[in-house]
Amino acid sequence: MLTDAIKLKVDRRDGKLAMAHFYVAFIALAIGGLAGLLQVLVRSGKFELPAGIGYYQILTVHGVVLGLVLTTFFIMGFQISAVSKTSGTLTNRQRVTGWIGFWVMTLGTVIAAVMILLNEASVLYTFYAPLQAHALYYIGLTLVVVGSWIDGAVIIMKYVEWRKKNPGKQSPLLTFMALVNTFMWIVATIGVAATVLLQLLPWSLGLVETVNVGVSRTLFWYFGHPLVYFWLLPAYMAWYAIIPKIIGGKIFSDSLARLSFILFLLFSIPVGIHHQLLEPGIDPAWKFIQVILTFLVIIPSLMTAFSLFATFESFGRSKGAKGLFGWIKKLPWGDARFVVPFIGMLAFIPAGAGGIVNASHQMNQVVHNTIWVTGHFHLTVATAVVLTFFGVAYWLIPHLTGRVLTKKMNKLAIIQGITWTVGMTFMSSAMHAAGLLGAPRRSAFSEYGGAAQAAEWIPYQIAQAVGGSILFIGIILMLYIFINLAFFAPKGEQEFPVGEAANPAEKAPMVFENWKLWIGITVLLILFAYTVPFIDLIQNAPPGSKGFKLW
Repeated sequence: MLTDAIKLKVDRRDGKLAMAHFYVAFIALAIGGLAGLLQVLVRSGKFELPAGIGYYQILTVHGVVLGLVLTTFFIMGFQISAVSKTSGTLTNRQRVTGWIGFWVMTLGTVIAAVMILLNEASVLYTFYAPLQAHALYYIGLTLVVVGSWIDGAVIIMKYVEWRKKNPGKQSPLLTFMALVNTFMWIVATIGVAATVLLQLLPWSLGLVETVNVGVSRTLFWYFGHPLVYFWLLPAYMAWYAIIPKIIGGKIFSDSLARLSFILFLLFSIPVGIHHQLLEPGIDPAWKFIQVILTFLVIIPSLMTAFSLFATFESFGRSKGAKGLFGWIKKLPWGDARFVVPFIGMLAFIPAGAGGIVNASHQMNQVVHNTIWVTGHFHLTVATAVVLTFFGVAYWLIPHLTGRVLTKKMNKLAIIQGITWTVGMTFMSSAMHAAGLLGAPRRSAFSEYGGAAQAAEWIPYQIAQAVGGSILFIGIILMLYIFINLAFFAPKGEQEFPVGEAANPAEKAPMVFENWKLWIGITVLLILFAYTVPFIDLIQNAPPGSKGFKLW
């Protein structure tokens, strides 16, 4: 049995490991946020970058630092602390493994960042052949991925240790969820590791002259779509298992939560081709099959929505709420730990609807290469996920540093969440609208030779700049709150809230813990979805492409 001390608080040594991840994550928020602000200002046509800095340079900084660095470091820190809390303090070996993972990721981040800042890797959001970056940039990103695998090994090791000590019992819910996300991440990143090590590195080093762009992009999106769920599942961890405790309620169903995570593991990986619906070289039949598989991912998302609102309503009714929506008044609207993630939940409704549009065979042709997609991306990741991460940080940072979230910081945190929401509403709505008018993504400001259609986009680009500026204020507020909670808040005990199931007698089926079965089905689905398209892309490949450096 775990001691009461472990149940109450994450061990300080594990806390230091988690906090190291959070320090890098919030430095990334500052750098990536500034790059995002500069982007929207440039796209408004009212601002030019100083000192010879290129637009695509800051675009790459924004994409890599926020899309990969902030998210991966925050998720690993959160998952390690959640596993330490629910399955017991890490052993010395596990903790050392975690530190090795952290330093490998950090080294990779620094190498990749230096290459971008030297303008040797202005290759869009992460990278996209045939744009060619410096070899050190690819090595840096490889180290980030390898470091995340080492971090993931900590979670797997802790789970295996827990299972040995507790045979026949279901694992703690947060540990189970962290494990599912770790498995999904490892399987997904095999794709990006393959394209970097086997294609892009030899190509950028001059060992081979050309690259098969179709194969490279397919491997990238094999990774790129589950990457979205790697970001999202930690937010779901908070929604399912932590928010119920914060509001004073119970988890609606432990089994439902576990089932939805298993479904994400199965269906989030073999769907990457829906990002390539307008790419040549892939048979339309296989595109259609992956669109169908994509729509299956909607099922666990709808299960999550049902479970969350059932939790909220059950709690409200237990407090005497009457009428159809009376329970809404009973929710703790003065608690930033609930309010900010709740805004993220609401944002995920239009975000999910936009995702259905993007994945639809026909509608995708209207929006595919437009800034609509960027607007969708900012609703899913930059609102639903990031606001939930902020909500987690409000209690987790003081818990790990032995401090407390004061009333003043709680109030400022709510202001921060509202500021973020207002800024994102302006920016994302303008992106969606401009996208429907044909405004392209991945492009700096241009009047396209005075074209009438381009003139229609400019008011929306100015609205994006307004929204981006408000968002940057939200980033400054968040950094202030983080520094306060990490270093200056009063010493004390901040709760790590872990919810309990509404029906403790309801035991989740042990088949959920049968990893040979679930990983086996995942591998079979991937082989089904990708084997024939891959053979096609290799056998019928056009001449490979030389590297392009357009900056």
